Amino acid sequence: MALGDGQHHSTLTALLGPTNTGKTHRAVERMLEHRTGIIGLPLRLLAREVYDKVSTRIGERTVALVTGEEKRIPPQPRYWICTVEAMPVDREADFLAVDEVQLAAHAQRGHVFTDRLLNARGRQETWFMGSDTMRPMLAQLAPTATVQRHPRLSRLRGAGKLGLSALPPRSAIIAFSAAEVYELAEKVRRRRGGAAVVLGALSPRTRNAQVAMYQAGEVDFLVATDAVGMGLNMDVDHVAFAALRKFDGFRSRALTPAELAQIAGRAGRHTRDGTFGTLAPVELSPAVAFAIEDHHFAPVRRVVWRNSDLDTSSLAALSASLKQRPSRAVLNMVEHADDAAVLSLLAERPAVAQHARNPDSVRLLWDVCRIPDFRKLMVEHHANLLEEIFLQLAGPSGRIDPDFMHKRISRLENDSGDIDMLMMRMDFIRTWNYIAHHSAWVSDASAWQERTQRAEDQLSQALHLRLVERFVERSGRRSRTRQARPRPRRQRSQAPLEDERARGGPFEQLAALRDALGNAPLETPMVSDAWVDELVEAGHERFAVDIDGRLWLDGGAELARLSGGVDVLHPEIRLTLSRDVSAGGQSRILRRLRAWIRDMVDDTLGPLRDERTGQLSAAGRGLVYQLQQQLGTVAASESRGQVQELTKADRQLLAELGVTIGRRFVFLPELLAPAVVVRRIALCTALFQKRLVDAEPTDRTASFATGRKVDGKLYRAVGYPAFGPLAIRADVVERVADKLFQLATDGPFDAPDEIAEWINCSRDELGQVIVALGYHHTEEGYLRPHKPKRRKRRGRRRRS
Repeated sequence: MALGDGQHHSTLTALLGPTNTGKTHRAVERMLEHRTGIIGLPLRLLAREVYDKVSTRIGERTVALVTGEEKRIPPQPRYWICTVEAMPVDREADFLAVDEVQLAAHAQRGHVFTDRLLNARGRQETWFMGSDTMRPMLAQLAPTATVQRHPRLSRLRGAGKLGLSALPPRSAIIAFSAAEVYELAEKVRRRRGGAAVVLGALSPRTRNAQVAMYQAGEVDFLVATDAVGMGLNMDVDHVAFAALRKFDGFRSRALTPAELAQIAGRAGRHTRDGTFGTLAPVELSPAVAFAIEDHHFAPVRRVVWRNSDLDTSSLAALSASLKQRPSRAVLNMVEHADDAAVLSLLAERPAVAQHARNPDSVRLLWDVCRIPDFRKLMVEHHANLLEEIFLQLAGPSGRIDPDFMHKRISRLENDSGDIDMLMMRMDFIRTWNYIAHHSAWVSDASAWQERTQRAEDQLSQALHLRLVERFVERSGRRSRTRQARPRPRRQRSQAPLEDERARGGPFEQLAALRDALGNAPLETPMVSDAWVDELVEAGHERFAVDIDGRLWLDGGAELARLSGGVDVLHPEIRLTLSRDVSAGGQSRILRRLRAWIRDMVDDTLGPLRDERTGQLSAAGRGLVYQLQQQLGTVAASESRGQVQELTKADRQLLAELGVTIGRRFVFLPELLAPAVVVRRIALCTALFQKRLVDAEPTDRTASFATGRKVDGKLYRAVGYPAFGPLAIRADVVERVADKLFQLATDGPFDAPDEIAEWINCSRDELGQVIVALGYHHTEEGYLRPHKPKRRKRRGRRRRS
């Protein structure tokens, strides 16, 4: 990503329109068409949702997730899914996108969005997505942008004021404080059977568990804050506002029509219409309701700005550069920012000022001031903690005292207490999680990251259980819900799920889950979600697949089986869990296993996924494509055209990648390792539903017997092409073919015993293999077949 250097000529596009126009979906699809990309999203919950979607599709090895307190960065990521604040501004990428750019007008966060609008660009292409209200502002801030307006995919209609008992199933009730959310969720439990709860302060794990419970139909109602308004995709038919005012951190104010529309737009996804209204006695004015239906709002005239070119030569210079006024009339100076407020307080404290006397220490102080206050304390209390952290970092060790961290973190490793207590601990642990991810600040950073993440996971699990216990009525809930519906939801939601599957939507897995698992009774005792959490967070190396396509975790009970997908590289998954898991838990497991499968396929193809293959000529890339589609082994006869056109540079690079161009096959010896062959067999078994071998191959498996009615191409795809009664490993085939060619140069020959030893076969089987390789068996021995001479065509004489 280039920041305002003017060196990149990036194509700039603005996708504007109301909610449910597919802007974020289009941006993600476009990013994946590029070799590298960065996308900035407005909420960490949305960032996690997009990360889950992308990693499920292409695996986790090439996708990074970076938010304020959650970092999942593989060794060589190609795509970065981030919150806007956490976008890696020092990293370049071919594609860059920023979502919900109308937040540039937000009083507290707007300056970050404005900075991205002004300065962030991809090397080749840049997209800004947001509301149509930003059109006039983008004309001034990004005048070269090509504006594309997308209409809403479904209709959004006002439904007026409804009481709690009259709300239709699949409704989201919106409040603007945790206390209001809890009160409403309690009412829904008593009257309608239960509700999932979504708050911005929830951890990604808790939020995912709650949303999965709602998405899977375990509850029919969702009670949430406006955190659901920024692109979170859920199966919501109706949005009901329980309030029209919110406290924004400084004052209580009425929500603007555009803000209400952002939230109301969660109703009706893709082509399914949605409705919005209020929860009695709250009432929405007809003018506002019409504006939401018509998607017509006042344009954004000014955005919030703060200088991002900071001078850290001294404390005074840093403070002055933060207070620098904008030079353009459309830019409003940010009124309040927590980091600047903390800096102002700390700069007046003698101990801090004494240690912040050079550019390095000033930069360190500024980094410390940017530690978010997840606890939402008074700025003075937050400043006290940050002062202690800075003084330790500025001290002789340059690290935070481990005992200091241990003392504070150990207080939070306690999952007892009520919802409020768990939420408070969660806020505290998020702060320490953020600190632990600054590797230069702590000794043994990975250990601290694991500890804080483990504590957050423990609190998340406990919080989810408390929310379910308090706001979900298990007994009799499903029967009451069904009585309130004119027809079963499964019938009504069938088409939307099919739509999601057809376009690869974020809940594509739920469509497959419906087919794979049906509708398990909710009253069945469910296994603890702790097991689901462990499985979902398990590392790649803990999963395995066998020759029958069965998936395992740590060699335990079978989790799932591979089944046929669109092709051999994209299998589907059918869960075969031996435990009773809620439908929401099952959807999370499916997502994790799908991500693992994508990574497993990449591992199987190995060097064929190397980025250097893009340097090959058209013939070289065509050969690599053939190898990918056939899992690493291609018949020489089928690839002769590409091989003949390879350049010298192509051959050198292919050799570096481990590609062997043999007499009979083009293959990669690396992909003939037993562990890789097992995965190749699993992929072929899944697609064609035919068992190829009786036992897993080992290093000594040079061949195995072929089965009846099995296409020979299947054996070749697993690295063991079929010749006669045997499937023989490709490198052994090449060795045998070379030896036979040498023997045949002197005329008829007898089959050598050493070849039978290479193949590990009997003399009779060896004879059949030699014939299958194209040699004739005569009384004198085996002969190489002679190619028939082409007859010359004689032209007809013309009559004179």
